[in-house]
Amino acid sequence: MKDQKTNELLDSMMKCITACENCADACLDESNVSHMKDCIRLDRDCADLCTITARFIGRGSANAPALLQQCIAVCKACEQECSKHQHAHCIACAEACRECRERCEEYTTVPMI
Repeated sequence: MKDQKTNELLDSMMKCITACENCADACLDESNVSHMKDCIRLDRDCADLCTITARFIGRGSANAPALLQQCIAVCKACEQECSKHQHAHCIACAEACRECRERCEEYTTVPMI
């Protein structure tokens, strides 16, 4: 079991992964899918990056800090894109991305285990 801050980060990442996957899937059902393509792409990128970052953090990899920086950037981009849309799935995804980004930012100030 990791420390509380690490567990909170990993929990936030899992929520972000789930929200991004749900959002990308729901975007495909929207009437104007071509209007949602940037959202779908960022959702997929964010979910994948959060997944790999969580795995690196979970095993205490020395490469985790670099991935955390990328995770912050992609979560921010996904949050901004999803915030442009009024669909419930986009709103939920933007919130999950914001929370994940904030947790990543907090974690980067903590010495890695």
